[in-house]
Amino acid sequence: MTADPRLFAHDPQRRWSEAPAPAGWHELRPSPARARSRTALRSAPEPLAAQVTEALPGEALERLADEGEWTWVRTVHDGYLGWARAVDVGAGWTPDLEVEALRAHAYAAPRVSAPIVAELCRGARLAAGAGEVVTEEHRRWQPVTLPGGQAGWVQAVVLSPLAVPDPASFALTLLGAPYVWGGRSAWGLDCSGLTQLAYAACGLSLPRDADQQHAALSTVDVPRRGDLAFFPGHVGLMLDGRQMVHANATAMAVSVDTLGEGEYGGRLLASLRGYGRWPGPEAR
Repeated sequence: MTADPRLFAHDPQRRWSEAPAPAGWHELRPSPARARSRTALRSAPEPLAAQVTEALPGEALERLADEGEWTWVRTVHDGYLGWARAVDVGAGWTPDLEVEALRAHAYAAPRVSAPIVAELCRGARLAAGAGEVVTEEHRRWQPVTLPGGQAGWVQAVVLSPLAVPDPASFALTLLGAPYVWGGRSAWGLDCSGLTQLAYAACGLSLPRDADQQHAALSTVDVPRRGDLAFFPGHVGLMLDGRQMVHANATAMAVSVDTLGEGEYGGRLLASLRGYGRWPGPEAR
């Protein structure tokens, strides 16, 4: 079986490969790294290359190789490869805080009128900063160190775990979030980014792309809440037997649509390839 080029680092043009590398090739030796901010991972080391996925602030990466102003990296949580600007990738460090809010900001000082120094999102990793928590008008401010090493402050509420009863409920909190190819946060995300994020909110790990997710889940004929619905190059999360929440380029946002209802729902139903349910094939 041919290794998936989205996951296995093998570049014939540059004669780079992770182990086992062919004779005469440069064998890549990954080193730990972290994304300094929300970082686009692209299909090639070019600013206009397609974004294939996104690394969230402070998210763990493997740094594989550098080329000019670019670095080839792999996301640790799902093993996905892409090219990032080298300035957006920092050395490995050990964060001990995680952002739970869908969207958030870090501030230069512990007050809401202070300048914003970083844009954060659910899944962003931070380190506790020097100093004590500050209370300002009943708001609790946590000092933090941002992934790039800068000091900042976040309200403690953005670090508080949210109750997430199921992936479908979480996905609905993202209604209206903009559609962004390769995106993985409430600032902008694509179809499989939404389903991956919704499952992760419930402690369930999905691969990055729709076809990978389809292969990872058990096939079912009749969907129920929380199942995934698969289409050519697309995936949605079922709310019941017919309604689906999905990030889509038709609405350019996360929206709810009903399979078989209206012109768009009719097109969706006609192209439906099947449903998938957690757990995957290994649990059959």
